[in-house]
Amino acid sequence: MFSNEIIASFNELETSLYNYIIQNSDKVAYMRIRELADETHVSTATILRFCRKVNCEGFSEFKVKLKMHLEEKKKTIIKSPQHSLVEFFERTLKGELEEKIKNAANIVTQADNVIFIGIGSSGILAEYGARYFSSLGKFSMYIKDPHFPIHSKLRTNSVIIALSVSGETNFTITHLHQLKQEGSKIISITNNKLSTVAKISDLNISYYVTEEFIEEANITTQVPVVYILESLAREIYQLNQ
Repeated sequence: MFSNEIIASFNELETSLYNYIIQNSDKVAYMRIRELADETHVSTATILRFCRKVNCEGFSEFKVKLKMHLEEKKKTIIKSPQHSLVEFFERTLKGELEEKIKNAANIVTQADNVIFIGIGSSGILAEYGARYFSSLGKFSMYIKDPHFPIHSKLRTNSVIIALSVSGETNFTITHLHQLKQEGSKIISITNNKLSTVAKISDLNISYYVTEEFIEEANITTQVPVVYILESLAREIYQLNQ
């Protein structure tokens, strides 16, 4: 209901009103405008101006939208970890995952430089992947800054391993375009083989689990990514022996 732009437009009184509503949403949804005015020590005119700023004709429409928002929050159900794992094993492991991991391992083994990229939770796992690969004998690095200067020697015969749940992250797409133009091979690990990141990759490994969100946060399980990264690193280790 409240975007960053809308919140930034509030004056001091409206900000005070916003804070009260956020802390007392269940109560406000059933209050009359005069009751809210008395509770927050603002005029009804201020409340109506506040409602218009959040794209409501009046206080009645605002309460309807607030109730709908509260209902949506109540409906959010987080799947159990077991459900996500079963989904991953049934959808992915029965397919060509192992073959793709072997193909990816061959590409990485022949490369002189391995660079992981990702952002958010994918960035955390990209950093983990770089460390895990290095621990098993294939030195790798993780880069989270799209403007990080990559020496020309590192771009020669290099492979980029990109992690992205949606495969539509602007940071990752921009970075991949730049590195692909400079001759790097791209391996991506995404949740969907039809995503932009997957399409611009030389090889894509998809794991297909249902994406989950809590408000703006993507809480999709990352267990499949850990499995793929560790399987890939171990396959590379075996090839190097």
